[in-house]
Amino acid sequence: MASKNLQQLAPLDEIDNDLIRLLQQNARMTNADLASAVGIAQSTCISRVRSLLARGVITGFSANVEPAQLGLGTEVLISVTLRAGARAHLSDFMQQMRERPEVIQVFFMGGSEDFIVHLAVRDSDSVREFVLENLSNNATVASTRTNLVFEHFHKGPLA
Repeated sequence: MASKNLQQLAPLDEIDNDLIRLLQQNARMTNADLASAVGIAQSTCISRVRSLLARGVITGFSANVEPAQLGLGTEVLISVTLRAGARAHLSDFMQQMRERPEVIQVFFMGGSEDFIVHLAVRDSDSVREFVLENLSNNATVASTRTNLVFEHFHKGPLA
């Protein structure tokens, strides 16, 4: 079986790309509206969307939420470097971060840092608590560097 990295990319035609673009802009668009927008039958449209899901091109549908509206007005990016002897624990660290509710994103990096952890929390005390309890206390972590996010731009659609 071929590894995920060696698998051939799913061929996408213009209609597939249009469907992806429209769903990225509005994942709640009805099948009827989606079919009309790209000029295909509704049955063809739902089949194509299901195919995009089955092939892993579309991995899910979600709502974008503004953390500040949930009382999470402080966002930080924490660069994390693991100890040289702890490289075998990369997946364990990633899983630990996934389980933390305040973690929005985790990036596994190439370069001087191993991870960047994106947090959304109430305030700086919450950042301090997270760092002390989850990073400074973690035997696999060699160092951290915390950066406050003043403003965040997310481009969104890729297609």
